[in-house]
Amino acid sequence: MNPHDLPPATGWTLARRAERMNPSVLREILKVTERPGIISFAGGLPSPRTFPIAEFAKACERVLGDDGAGALQYAASEGFRPLREAVARMLPWSVDPEQVLITTGSQQGLDLVAKVLIDEGSRVLVETPTYLGALQAFAPMQPAAAGVPCDADGIDIAELARLRPGARFLYVMPSFQNPTGRTMSESRRAALAQTARELALPLVEDNPYGDLWFDTAPPPTLAARHPEGTIYLGSFSKVLAPGLRLGFLVAPHAVFPKLLQAKQAADLHSPGFNQRMVAEVLRDGFLERHVPTIRALYKAQRDAMLAALEREMRGLDMEWNTPQGGMFLWAKLPAGLDAASLLPQAVEQGVAFVPGAPFYPDAADARTLRLSFVTASVAEIDRGIAALAASIRAARERCAC
Repeated sequence: MNPHDLPPATGWTLARRAERMNPSVLREILKVTERPGIISFAGGLPSPRTFPIAEFAKACERVLGDDGAGALQYAASEGFRPLREAVARMLPWSVDPEQVLITTGSQQGLDLVAKVLIDEGSRVLVETPTYLGALQAFAPMQPAAAGVPCDADGIDIAELARLRPGARFLYVMPSFQNPTGRTMSESRRAALAQTARELALPLVEDNPYGDLWFDTAPPPTLAARHPEGTIYLGSFSKVLAPGLRLGFLVAPHAVFPKLLQAKQAADLHSPGFNQRMVAEVLRDGFLERHVPTIRALYKAQRDAMLAALEREMRGLDMEWNTPQGGMFLWAKLPAGLDAASLLPQAVEQGVAFVPGAPFYPDAADARTLRLSFVTASVAEIDRGIAALAASIRAARERCAC
């Protein structure tokens, strides 16, 4: 049967772009982690311990009491004006609220970017590896995605220049990247912004984790250095709660109208009630008090995972990095092992992770894996890393690596 056809009796024929829509590897793995007793380092979920439930309960009462009818009515596609103004104020460069579009999670921002900027066959540049959700958002538009090599400091500028011809944009996550947890250095950001200007290469900067630094704030954003050439994506999911499904984008005036039109066609507007609640919570500087508590919790959990890796992986030739913020740690298995093949064996030992291969647009490194340290307790981290080490030892014995 033709892959874009359904059985003739149904009468349905799928669009060719539907062939490019694939189930999320992460979501499929998360189903496995629902089994009782599994310690999961797989999901990119914020810790529920960070959700400000009491503050939202109060905000809900105030929003409904002040203007319940307005909160429950249709709203402007651009977003609730006070929330757009709050976003503009909290960003560390001069932003006109008219450039702020409230989105249904920052994931929708990626979808809007794809619809507005990508044609079939368009060349799109991404980091190697890159955020899987971005690859999924871009895929239905049928781009030719190409990975730009990266090192510990970020994008390889010389390779970027070589790959630039014909590219519509570069998608990049400079701070505490998903999946690797790496942070682009100050000098590399400056070089990237300058190169983007010289090459007339638009940037799409995704920054959901930038506030979650542990010891030192990351360098200034690319959008702050090159605002006229950057679409900037942000999220309230990691600093407030993902269930709100609220994010935002900041776009140059030249492209904002088309992004807004794509938003109107997608869902008319993001939930107005949720927007008003977030605006209410932000009104008295709550984030400045709340985010440091998230940082402290995540730093302690990162430190616990690093200590467990040092203890349990001794002699196994494992490699891993030390993220300075965010939610993820990137690791590499010993030679001869494959993370996707190891996963079922690890689950049998009671622990789950995400294999790294799906995060590559091309030429995947099958030995890589992503570990999230933010939802497991310190005790669970200790047990889970021990279980992961046991599965690696067993796999090495089987393959005589």
